[in-house]
Amino acid sequence: MMRCDWCGDDGLYIAYHDTEWGVPMHHDSALFEFLILEGAQAGLAWITILRKRDNYRRAFDGFDPQRVALYGETDVARLLADSGIVRNRLKINAAINNAKAFLAVQDEFGSFDRYLWCWVEGQPIQNHWQTLAQLPASTPLSDRLSKDLSKRGFKFVGSTICYSLMQAVGLVNDHLVGCFRHEEVARHR
Repeated sequence: MMRCDWCGDDGLYIAYHDTEWGVPMHHDSALFEFLILEGAQAGLAWITILRKRDNYRRAFDGFDPQRVALYGETDVARLLADSGIVRNRLKINAAINNAKAFLAVQDEFGSFDRYLWCWVEGQPIQNHWQTLAQLPASTPLSDRLSKDLSKRGFKFVGSTICYSLMQAVGLVNDHLVGCFRHEEVARHR
């Protein structure tokens, strides 16, 4: 069975690749989780974040944006002392800020899902990459999404982070065509 090259032979990476990556997500709670995790990943390997994912869920109240939006300095200090997450003040403050911006988007659009999926007109982009080298780090669409999120007050939402988010939550299917998940993910809407 062929998989995308990037997941290697790490069991956690394989499980993530085989069950989650690229599958269209439409639940705001999952979208908020990935928004925060992708921002935390900036400058790090994704496997680092996957290994800390359960700790992030615990530390950030199950990724409940309403609770995270209320975090204050005591919470920031608690998070900075938590060795189970990436202890970076800018990333922690961005997560709290992004929870507030996330709630504002929900208020404006009815859900973050509706906002995010409008960027692809409700349908995942089906790419047909042959090799890992063909996968882009960003696209004109992720550039536009990044600019819009930034305009709405989000932090740690550069174009590369936005494209990673789009891949993770299924706005784009970037499984290689030879990967057994390419066709499986293409059937999800």
